[in-house]
Amino acid sequence: MDRQQGNRHGIRPRGLSRIEAAAYIGVSPGTFDKLVRDGLMPEPIPIRSRKVWDRLRLDSAFESLAADNDNEWDDAPWQPVTRDPLT
Repeated sequence: MDRQQGNRHGIRPRGLSRIEAAAYIGVSPGTFDKLVRDGLMPEPIPIRSRKVWDRLRLDSAFESLAADNDNEWDDAPWQPVTRDPLT
């Protein structure tokens, strides 16, 4: 079973590896590294020799990204595209 969906006990891990954290927010590991470097994603938590990302902190950072990207188009009503009958 995929670790993102939980282990055999149905537990979703809170600490994610770099690759898992990138997949969790839907980007490549390289893009994730840039987001961390730019301060848009949290730094990892060192646990002995490992570095893990807190899933809840990733959720919070991801929500902040969405809030920062609000624009006027999000509130505009959808307008159907009309075709020119001559084309």
